[in-house]
Amino acid sequence: MRKLWLHSVRFYIKLGLFFYYRRIQVFKTEKIPKHKPILFLSNHQNALLDALLIATTSGRFSYFLTRASVFNKPIVTKLLKSLQMLPIYRIRDGWSNLANNNPIFESCTDLLKNNEAVAIFPEGSHNLKRTVRPLSKGFTRIVFDTLDKFPETDLQLVPVGLNFENAMAYGDRCSIFYGRVISAKKYTTEDRNQAVVQLKRDIHHAISKLTTHIESEFYDDTLKKLTNLNADFLNPKAVNACIKNDLKECEFIKVKSFHIIKSLLKYLSIINLILPYGIWKLLIQPKISEEEFIGTFRFAVAISLVPIWILVITMLLASIVSFQLAMIYLIFVLVLTLITVKT
Repeated sequence: MRKLWLHSVRFYIKLGLFFYYRRIQVFKTEKIPKHKPILFLSNHQNALLDALLIATTSGRFSYFLTRASVFNKPIVTKLLKSLQMLPIYRIRDGWSNLANNNPIFESCTDLLKNNEAVAIFPEGSHNLKRTVRPLSKGFTRIVFDTLDKFPETDLQLVPVGLNFENAMAYGDRCSIFYGRVISAKKYTTEDRNQAVVQLKRDIHHAISKLTTHIESEFYDDTLKKLTNLNADFLNPKAVNACIKNDLKECEFIKVKSFHIIKSLLKYLSIINLILPYGIWKLLIQPKISEEEFIGTFRFAVAISLVPIWILVITMLLASIVSFQLAMIYLIFVLVLTLITVKT
């Protein structure tokens, strides 16, 4: 029953992401093991959408370590845990709460021992900047606790790079790069501190090759120059090579955009979805305090209020006018949405 629930949710989320993103590209350096314990280690820019993209493209049903602050209500907690999300406390949640992470780390160790997959964002928080921030050592604890407790476990580490053209935009494009699988056993050594430092360095380097990495010291100036060059942020290899070459001899192809047609389609879609759009613009968006959550909450509206609104209009047309007109309306809405998002 649990697997059926997870398959159903993943299918619905994947369908929602298809209608939400203009394009989702997935690249895998090598085949991700199906029956080995895996720790996915990804950069973190776009709040919950990052987790959803990994959940729907990795090929594994992963357990996700999620900021504890979202587990704020019993019904929300029950839902999140049914989706294999585990609460993790950060320093900003208070030093006294960090001890609550101990049973979570132990749970992750047991899951990995049973060949499950766990996903974690080792930067410790989300940020829209196109850079890989210093990694916290929480993920290293999971790695070494697993190896210490279950030394025969063949734990695999998979670095992940998430890339967005414009993370806050509806109809954005994104690319997901799964890097080369790393065996955790190679870090087995008597000097734990040295192993932790080396593991953090290697994972940071691996993720930095899978997403755009602009050094913080020159961030604003470099980003401005890359933007002026029409840099393709969905191609981190090309962008990082450009940065390494001091932004000289960089060639990027500008993506054609049909602004007038797209604007007309957008306004037509807004008129058609006036109620959910109004709720989003007037009631939900103004209350979002962190811009990284804009995409997440917009997507939540898109997969909840929008389908309900369309279903209500379809049912009203079927009961008041005719079933045929209701089906025409339904098909029209789906086609309009696809054209608006994909062009």
